[in-house]
Amino acid sequence: MVEPHRTRVVWSPELLGYDFGARHPMAPVRLDLTFRLARELGVLDGVDLVGAEPATDEILGTAHDAGYVAAVRRASATGAADVARGLGTDDDPVFPGMHEAAARAVAGSVESALAVWRGAAAHAVNLAGGLHHAMPDHASGFCIYNDPVVAIRAVLAAGARRIAYVDLDAHHGDGVEHAFWDDPRVLTVSVHESGRTLFPGTGAPADTGGPGAPGTAANVALPAGTGDAGWLRAVTEAALPLVEAFAPEMVVSQHGCDAHGLDPLTNLAVSVDAQRTAAVLVHDAAHELCAGRWLALGGGGYAIAQVVPRAWTHLLAIAAHVPVDPATPCPDAWRQHVQRELGFPGPAVMGDGADVVWSEATRARAGPWVE
Repeated sequence: MVEPHRTRVVWSPELLGYDFGARHPMAPVRLDLTFRLARELGVLDGVDLVGAEPATDEILGTAHDAGYVAAVRRASATGAADVARGLGTDDDPVFPGMHEAAARAVAGSVESALAVWRGAAAHAVNLAGGLHHAMPDHASGFCIYNDPVVAIRAVLAAGARRIAYVDLDAHHGDGVEHAFWDDPRVLTVSVHESGRTLFPGTGAPADTGGPGAPGTAANVALPAGTGDAGWLRAVTEAALPLVEAFAPEMVVSQHGCDAHGLDPLTNLAVSVDAQRTAAVLVHDAAHELCAGRWLALGGGGYAIAQVVPRAWTHLLAIAAHVPVDPATPCPDAWRQHVQRELGFPGPAVMGDGADVVWSEATRARAGPWVE
């Protein structure tokens, strides 16, 4: 049983089943390497590790059309593509057990969100979640089902009146914004690389919500090449003040770490240190604004050994209230495991050595920070 003062972390080997194949950039080994690193550093010692069974069709139906869920089930069982629904594309190839794997990630987020909302856990983390591109009737951008949407709707159904969703992935959180575009109960804030240079091509600053919920969508679209100073300025001076003004009862955040300069799919240059700082800021905001009710999700991140394990171990450590100093060496046993698995050693330390202390000097270095 999860203890209310402890952090709930979703993890089991079954979550590695979300696997688009050997050549796909979203390799499940990134999760395995993250949890190995976190375990070696003692980050998981004081958390409650929980698995998840696949979400039911009824639960999935809070975000997705019944016809789409049925199509995912068919593709999962038969291997047949349904390109009209985004299944069998280069981004979202069909694989055996796809429905169960995607539905398991959803259940992890939903159950964690409800545990936090009901006071059964201090915080919760589901690194297999954060699949923010999936739409009601089609897959998109490596995302089959949209677990943030299902989780947020579950908490709304449980009585929440205001939830803030903060998306720090390099890609615009379009599926979540779409779901809550006209819902005044949910603030969606996305800090991402401009759609002028990156998929999905949306998330312009002028997009601010539907007629029934004006001002409840916010997009900070950053120019390609933006580094720590500009990115942290977007988080500290745009995203978090909006969250504070909204006065949420719970914060759900997506921590795709593909804004890093080593990520092969994006064009930002954000360090692990800056991403760690942003996680601290989101955590602190949850404590200040909503009694610590915080669900943190994974998302993108395709530098699968050099970046993802470090960034997400920091996220786990912050959620568990055992933060790891970025100067901490990565354990030798873990680095050797990376060498055996991938043919090159893991990074030597937990940070990139970046100066991420926010100050007037940092602000001066930020330069242009929106498109």
